[in-house]
Amino acid sequence: MSGPLPLRNIAIIAHVDHGKTTLVDQLFRQSGTFRDNQRVEERAMDSNDLEKERGITILAKPTSIEWNGTRINIVDTPGHADFGGEVERILSMVDGVILLVDSSEGAMPQTKFVTGKALALGLKPIVVVNKVDRPDERIQEVLDEVFDLFVSLDANDEQLDFPVLYASGRNGYASDDMNRREGTLEPMFQLIVDHVPPPALDVDAPFTFLVTLLDRDNFLGRVLTGRVTSGTVKVNQPIHALDMDGNVIETGRASKILSFQGLDRVPVEEARAGDIISLAGLSVATVANTIADTTVREPIKAQPIDPPTLSMRFAVNDSPMAGREGTKVTSRMIRDRLEREAESNVAIKITESADKDSFEVAGRGELQLGVLIETMRREGFELGISRPRVLFGTDENGNRTEPYETVLIDVDEEFAGTVVEKMANRKAEMTDMRPSGGGKTRISFIAPSRGLIGYHGEFLSDTRGTGIMNRLFDKYGPYKGKIEGRKNGVLISNGAGEANAYALGPLEERGILFVGVGEALYEGMIIGENAKPEDLEVNPMKSKALTNFRASGKDDAVRLTPPKVMTLEQAIAYIDEDEMVEVTPKNIRIRKAILDPNERKKASRKKD
Repeated sequence: MSGPLPLRNIAIIAHVDHGKTTLVDQLFRQSGTFRDNQRVEERAMDSNDLEKERGITILAKPTSIEWNGTRINIVDTPGHADFGGEVERILSMVDGVILLVDSSEGAMPQTKFVTGKALALGLKPIVVVNKVDRPDERIQEVLDEVFDLFVSLDANDEQLDFPVLYASGRNGYASDDMNRREGTLEPMFQLIVDHVPPPALDVDAPFTFLVTLLDRDNFLGRVLTGRVTSGTVKVNQPIHALDMDGNVIETGRASKILSFQGLDRVPVEEARAGDIISLAGLSVATVANTIADTTVREPIKAQPIDPPTLSMRFAVNDSPMAGREGTKVTSRMIRDRLEREAESNVAIKITESADKDSFEVAGRGELQLGVLIETMRREGFELGISRPRVLFGTDENGNRTEPYETVLIDVDEEFAGTVVEKMANRKAEMTDMRPSGGGKTRISFIAPSRGLIGYHGEFLSDTRGTGIMNRLFDKYGPYKGKIEGRKNGVLISNGAGEANAYALGPLEERGILFVGVGEALYEGMIIGENAKPEDLEVNPMKSKALTNFRASGKDDAVRLTPPKVMTLEQAIAYIDEDEMVEVTPKNIRIRKAILDPNERKKASRKKD
């Protein structure tokens, strides 16, 4: 082997749906990583089922391409704030970033979050204005927005003097001419090599490596991914793991070293300072630990991570239908799965309850926890999930504080009034409102996270599905007092059995039904929303009394409106404090936390 290739390590950062993963696909193709005749799925980097369905990147993934004798390691990072725990750590592995912004939407709050982290680390971004072929492009204004964003994030002069490329990831071209609409990505490869510095690391020092990602492999066990910070590591070399205080937590050997080539991890004999690799051989070491030569005692400083702001209770499913639809139903199985998640996802914290049957899971937001629940559901778990609640804090004077978010909303002008009114009811303060062209208005708010729980579905209804809402954790601020919750009560089944049309017909007049004919129900299950504020117990199984008298005319066939079927996120956002979502691999049901009506009354009297 004739010496290692020159190396560049970059991350691609952008807002959700600005085209980052599609651009990486094209970089693969044009660098020759994929053969011309190789069939590759579009957006190959989003390999996880949920990523494909939602069109978002959830897990950060390193990959590698070669171009003209230079090896370029690229990390495709999550663009959503809930997965920010990933982003912060990844940026410490790279020497440069490509900031991708949409030619129409421009710099969004999430762009601000990740870019702020990158600038604080001293990285010098390359700005790529993507989707320049959009009919509603506003390239020059978007560039001005990016410049203003950098200024507001205290970028230094070098960072403000950023190079710009104009690209279409889907069509595979980039250029420094904003009017060009053809070509290849060669200018982008060249700019990465020219602008991003090679890793300035000491190859002769003892081996050190900071773990930034963790996953499991059926054959290799725990696989730790990160960048070699100094020295060289060879297969079977003795190594140890240090925690953030420098304590040795385990000793072992580097049983396998894996390097990235395209989408694959391939075994290599050794890795040098600057290489992004995966390492197997340790069983305890985790994210933010330092893996090093056994002579090293000083850990690498790890990036602090923003705190969780929201928690939900994950409980053993105790409904009458428990165990019928899932295979993983015990608290031990749930605990093991959650502990495994917390190991690799540092933005999640798990606390076991005193009764051992439920776990408090704290995370960055509804989306992050929703993705975890959906993943567990697909793995065969049954769970009872509580309403999300925010994690309060206290300031230096002992006053209660709560998390606030920056909310950026783009809506058609006709809906702006409704949105402002609804946000005000949720204790949000408007910070800016201006027309954004095309009959749309852009409104900015600072809002307590507590007020935003469950608002997204209502927001989509109010804006007829055309509104876009972006949220980002801002700070902990003063507690805002009581925020009004759901206005309507619910319809509760008073027994067990199958819902039938004869009983559901009259109930439709009382509100909106969540169940259809033939669905299995149990006492305490919520079957619909009451049009009035109070809860109402009803009998959805009541059948027509049989008599010996023949009806003179045919009975009118009952025509029911199709029931309102909620997604997991909608159900979690909908429930009240005394309710739960029953999640199984086959169904999502809403129920009262206490199923017995007498026990429920007792509990509500105690609360009052």
